[in-house]
Amino acid sequence: MLFNSIDFAIFLPIVFFLYWVVVNKNLQLQNFLLLVASYVFYGWWDWRFLSLIAFSTLVDYSLGVLLGKEEKESKRKVYLWTSIIVNLGFLGFFKYYNFFVESFVDAFTFFGQEIEIGTLNIILPVGISFYTFQTLSYTIDVYKRNLEPTKNFIAFGAFVSFFPQLVAGPIERASNLLPQILKKRSFNYCEAKDGLRLMLWGLFKKVVIADSLSPIVNDIFSNYSTLSSPVLIMGAIFFAFQIYGDFSGYSDIAIGTAKLFGIELMSNFKFPYFSKNIGEFWRRWHISLSTWFRDYLYIPLGGSRGSKMVGIRNVFAIFLVSGFWHGANWTFIFWGLFHALLFLPSFLIGTNRKYAEVKNTRLNVLAMISNVYRTLLTFILVTIGWVFFRSETITDSFIYLKRIGSSFSGIPYIHPNGYRLVDYIVLLVFFIVYEYIIRNNERKPIGFKNRYVRLFVYVLLVFLMLLFYDDGVDRSFIYFQF
Repeated sequence: MLFNSIDFAIFLPIVFFLYWVVVNKNLQLQNFLLLVASYVFYGWWDWRFLSLIAFSTLVDYSLGVLLGKEEKESKRKVYLWTSIIVNLGFLGFFKYYNFFVESFVDAFTFFGQEIEIGTLNIILPVGISFYTFQTLSYTIDVYKRNLEPTKNFIAFGAFVSFFPQLVAGPIERASNLLPQILKKRSFNYCEAKDGLRLMLWGLFKKVVIADSLSPIVNDIFSNYSTLSSPVLIMGAIFFAFQIYGDFSGYSDIAIGTAKLFGIELMSNFKFPYFSKNIGEFWRRWHISLSTWFRDYLYIPLGGSRGSKMVGIRNVFAIFLVSGFWHGANWTFIFWGLFHALLFLPSFLIGTNRKYAEVKNTRLNVLAMISNVYRTLLTFILVTIGWVFFRSETITDSFIYLKRIGSSFSGIPYIHPNGYRLVDYIVLLVFFIVYEYIIRNNERKPIGFKNRYVRLFVYVLLVFLMLLFYDDGVDRSFIYFQF
């Protein structure tokens, strides 16, 4: 079920009514309703894969209980590795089996040996990368004794399958989400209003920014070999905003929807394109994934505590794994490698956390110019990385980038549906300016004190959604494929 669908527009009010009116006096019934609603939400796509979520839930719940009872370290490690192998085993089979088979065959072919290994027609379950990491974090935290295992199976099931963030995040930690599910919740009108505003802003980013740019991006990346440098630059920039609008829009809707049920999810995006270096970008982009890798991979490997060589190894490890997490294609791995190389200089000279704290201080003219330069440079480097991310093959991405630097002439680009390109450029300028205005609070994008200003923003966003809505565009979210 898509957030931007009629189905969800009917589903959400029904669940909301049942949750706060019918079963509001019984926490266990509320959690059971969330569990059932989440399975309906996910099963709307393909009910057959509900068994995967149910099995993963049962395995990690049982292992959590066993870890809570067991004191012998050797057995605790067995339980931990059972969870890791089961969860990553499912993820590896459904997402990476064909990739490994094809890469294995290609490797033998490269050395002159022809072998035949058949691939499988595997359907990738939506959201498997997200809920797999979410359940893994629970088992790991229980193993490390950072979290007490729960014996409430209904609450644990609701934690694993909580529908607002089930299929595309944020990837929640058990330490944040599970206690909220186990605790009595009461309706908060102000939080509900903030949630609806976040949902409106997220829908705007999805419908107006991501979906309206999608036909242009698809057309340019499909026909890059015939297009001129300015058009290819426009295509890369448009994709940067398409993927941001699509993914951060989903996260905003998820966070806003959770607020309607009295639950706070973590922020997943904090205006990443205003970052002044790559380190800051990764503290602002897909925060739930980057912090997951930091806590469960980078730090266990030693982080930056050892020698420089160990630190460099760990940096490459998290970026390469992050790239591989996104998909079974060498383009994603290369994208991760590219970001590792971008991050490495600031890591080596110790400036990777230079902009970790946001400071609202007045800057002189030179400092402002410096910040603008650093922000533009970071955006350009990130956008180059998006070319690898979006391309079908690594060869395609290098040819795309090569043509940017060599193909300066060509016929004017025409929108695949005949629309005026200037409208989209004006739209992006408006979007960037508005995001700059609200850059200090990602949780309240329409949090203006003046009610008339808020009303104007509501009307403007709805008007733009109606204006740019295109029924012919694929309305699914990009990160569903990951």
